[in-house]
Parts: sequence; C-alpha cells; structure tokens
Amino acid sequence: MKVLGASLVAAIALTGCAPAGLDTADYGNAAEPASNDVVATPGATAGAEPETDPSAEATAEAAPGDANTPEISEELTTTELKATKVARMGTTVQDQNGFVLYRFDKDEDSPAKSNCNDECAKIWPAALTNDGEPTLTGVDESLVGTVTRADGTKQLTLKGWPLYRYIGDKKAGQWKGQNVSGTWFVIQPNGTKNLTCLPAVSKPVAPPADDTSGGEAGSDYSY
Repeated sequence: MKVLGASLVAAIALTGCAPAGLDTADYGNAAEPASNDVVATPGATAGAEPETDPSAEATAEAAPGDANTPEISEELTTTELKATKVARMGTTVQDQNGFVLYRFDKDEDSPAKSNCNDECAKIWPAALTNDGEPTLTGVDESLVGTVTRADGTKQLTLKGWPLYRYIGDKKAGQWKGQNVSGTWFVIQPNGTKNLTCLPAVSKPVAPPADDTSGGEAGSDYSY
C-alpha cells in the first residue's frame, strides 16, 4: 500500500508540473518538478540572484551602422514586458499579448549576442523593437536593453539575455518551450531561468511552412 500511495503522489506531482491544458505526452516523457540542484548551463537556477553585477550596462554596445537599422512594423514589435505569474510555473515575463518569453543557453549575455537566426528564428521569434523602450510592469528598467541581430534588427534583452517567443505556444500563458532541446527556458524578471517546473527535454516544433502558422511537435530540429 505504501508503494502504491507513493506512486499516486508521484503521478499527481508529475501531471501538476505540466503547462496548463497540456497533455504530458506532448513532451515525449512525463514532466517532473525541478529539484534545487538542477544544472542547466549556462545560467542560474530558479530564485537565484542575477548572474552578474546589476550595475553592468544592460544594453549591448551599438554596432556600426545602427542608424540604418531596419524599421520593424508595429505588429512585429514587442511593446511590453510584464512580470506575470502562471499556474505551475510561477513568475514569467510576458509580452503585450500575454505570450511567455524565453532565453537560449547558446546565446551570450556579456556582451549580449543572439545565436538564433534563420530557421531557428522561425521557431523562436525574437522580441523585436524599434526604440528599445517597451512598457515595463514588474521588470527593472536597468536590466532591459537591446542587441543588434545578424539581420540588423534590434532585439530586446533582459539582463543581457536576448528574448524570444515560441511558436509552439498557441495561446497566452502557455510555456511549452520550457526545456526544449535542453537549452530553452522561461525567463524570470531578473533574467535568470525559471526552473520551478522542468519537463523532460523535448524537441521543438518544426519551423512553419510559408502557408501555415506553425509546425508539428517533435521535429528533428535542434534549436
């Protein structure tokens, strides 16, 4: 009976760690709560203090030719960063439409650099900006900056980490991008990873075809 009881508790815990409305099978494996000693490099665990001196400049050095940065249409820009709590995960940073934002382990934060381009950027759309001045709610202005991407556009950063959405999130508040490829994580308002809930490593959706809005889950893409 004790073994059965423990199994039931574990099953409930695993289910409770999955994003709201998401079948844990969507991950390929059951989700599981993150322990305090989870190692997800580079970066910090949930609740940790910012990784570098908060007084460090949040905005990457301007690259030559920034005056000629392409203008992004309003519907493609991220105009708001807001700290918002969601079920099971806790505190997240969301855009003006309520979509959860992520950080990528293969990026760089000091100085900021985005290494997600081309096909990767179709799966993980960058949080683009024209003026680098989104409306902030619960996010420290001193931690918000910009980085110039490979295509010349500007992307918002938080504590130096470039910010992204995930096309696998179909509605506001979802966080299906958590631990995708073992390198993508929900970002917290202080720039650290939110590891409150850490599903098993999963594959990203495929990049969208020209005439669709998103790919199928479980693709062979490694971004």
